[in-house]
Amino acid sequence: MRKESGKFGIGDKRGRCETSSDPYVQAEGLPEPTLCPGCQAVYRHKRWYLDAQAYEALARDAKVARQLCPACRKIKDGYAEGYVTLGGSYLWAHEAEIRNILRNEEAKAMAKNPLERIIRMDREGDELVIETTEEKLAEHLGRALNKAHQGDLKVVWTDDHAICRVSWQREK
Repeated sequence: MRKESGKFGIGDKRGRCETSSDPYVQAEGLPEPTLCPGCQAVYRHKRWYLDAQAYEALARDAKVARQLCPACRKIKDGYAEGYVTLGGSYLWAHEAEIRNILRNEEAKAMAKNPLERIIRMDREGDELVIETTEEKLAEHLGRALNKAHQGDLKVVWTDDHAICRVSWQREK
C-alpha cells in the first residue's frame, strides 16, 4: 500500500522518509500567483521564480496575494541552514576576490532557485562567516571557493541533513 502525502519529496516508498524538513516551506502551497514584496519573486506553478516583468505586471493588480517568500522570512528571522567558515592568512590577502566569487556563486544559485541566498557574510575575529538560507548553497560556496583557490575544505552534514557546516582554510 502506498501512502500519498500531497507534497513533493515526501513518501514512504521503499522506506524513505520525509526529504524536506524546512519549517518555512508550507505543505499546502499558496494561492497562485503570489508576490514576495521583499525580493520581488513570483510564486507560480508551486514554485518561486525571479521574473521582473511578471512581477511588475502582477503588482498592478490589488487582488494578487502578497507574502514574503521562505528565503525572505529566513533572512528576516536569521534562520540559517548552512554555515561557511573561512580562515587563514590567504583569505585576508585575497578578501575582495573571494567575496566576489561568493557573491557571483550566490547570483548563479538564485537564478536557478531564488530561495538560495546568503543571509550574512561578516568578519568575526580572524574568520569570515557566511550563513545561507539553504544547506546545499553552503556546500556549493565551499566547493566553488576550493576549486578557485584550493585550500583545506571540510563539509559536515547533520544526521538529518538539515544543516551543513563548511570550513575552508588556507595559509599561503
